[in-house]
Amino acid sequence: MTLFVIITYFLFLLGVSRLATSRSNNNVFFRGERKSPWYMVAFGMVGASISGVSFVSVPGMIVHSGFSYLMVCAGFILGYVIVAYVLLPYYYRQGVTSIYTILKPLGQSAYKTGASFFLLSKLLGTGAKFFVPCYIISIMLGWHIALTILMLFALVWLYTRRGGIKTLVWTDTLQTLCMLIALVIIIWHVGQSLMSPMGHMGLISHVSHIGFMGASPMSLMLSFISGAFIVIVMTGLDQDMMQKNLTCKSLRDAQKDMCTYGVAFLPVNALFLLLGAMLVMLSNQQGVPLPSNPDDILINYAIKHVPIIFLIGILATSFSTVDSSLTALTTTFCIDICERPDDERLRKTTHLTMALLLALCVFCFSLSDTSSLIDIIYTLVGYTYGPLLGLFSFALLHNNRQSRYAPVVCIAAPILCFVISTAVSCYTTYHMGYELLMLNGLLTYCGLWFGQK
Repeated sequence: MTLFVIITYFLFLLGVSRLATSRSNNNVFFRGERKSPWYMVAFGMVGASISGVSFVSVPGMIVHSGFSYLMVCAGFILGYVIVAYVLLPYYYRQGVTSIYTILKPLGQSAYKTGASFFLLSKLLGTGAKFFVPCYIISIMLGWHIALTILMLFALVWLYTRRGGIKTLVWTDTLQTLCMLIALVIIIWHVGQSLMSPMGHMGLISHVSHIGFMGASPMSLMLSFISGAFIVIVMTGLDQDMMQKNLTCKSLRDAQKDMCTYGVAFLPVNALFLLLGAMLVMLSNQQGVPLPSNPDDILINYAIKHVPIIFLIGILATSFSTVDSSLTALTTTFCIDICERPDDERLRKTTHLTMALLLALCVFCFSLSDTSSLIDIIYTLVGYTYGPLLGLFSFALLHNNRQSRYAPVVCIAAPILCFVISTAVSCYTTYHMGYELLMLNGLLTYCGLWFGQK
């Protein structure tokens, strides 16, 4: 039954892809012909931004940090506003297809370094995100995870290879709808199992008791600020997230779509955390101990009680993340690394190669032992996206200046961040988290400034 659902879902996406894309060329694949309706992009971006990890890790976060993650999500809104009214106008004025072309004035080495850090960041980040659905589906199919990984990436490659970004505007919209429907059905199902004579009052009391798990005002403020910077970097400086926005008909449309899905991020994540709180309450009522890995809280319940609905939700969120990552990786390699935006043969070869590299990254993550993948992803963001934050800041503030030793600075900054983080953990009780991104970006910017010509 699981394989039947997967194949049916894939055929559905393939059919949408064929209907959405009447022809295949690099203008369609990279730019979507600049004709995407902003409301379609906005709705589709909700699913693409959340990913399959949210279905698993965000509900599990309720165990150790309560609803504190909502402060990060609140910071996301500020970050989306900054991206919409600071970065988007700049990108539209430059008429870019790949956002990394604005690094060219810094010199060829800085330009290539920025694009290379994006490729590394996206490969690692997508590999971590897609490991979750691959792991779950391999269990449901009874297959080895390596075979599952190859099958799922083959399906994603098949429905994206023709239309690229133009296909994704339509498929991601439908996948976001599937994800939200699946989430609501799972919450309803847990609620039916949970309702005791105390009814909803018991749930409200339980949620109030969890709260922010004693987090200090300072840590909550840092979470809010870090959330804003995470969005500025993971969206505003990320070809994957920006590519769909740049397919809108005008700057105004792109700003409307970004602010719309930015605001939607908070209530959707609140629903995921509410689901986690409900599952914890249900476990307490039934006297069932919580799993040692918080990510397993939802997996254990869903596979037993709502496997098909859960599978559809996981497919929707994971496919919408991977298909856009695959398209963005292909775009960046062709335009920024090779500088051959019109070479269709290169685009097709790169698209297949990136699919294989992503599959390899997912398999490598399957060999590791992770307790909370969403924390791992944000840690990777801090180390790999930090140099991008520094590069773009320097490019926007000092557009006419070049910086020597950009590759050395961008490699040294994350290493220095790691040393500082380790020292802080060893000699104090404080553990650096999301703020690593800001420190990394600052160190990169300072290195570029001191090395400017």
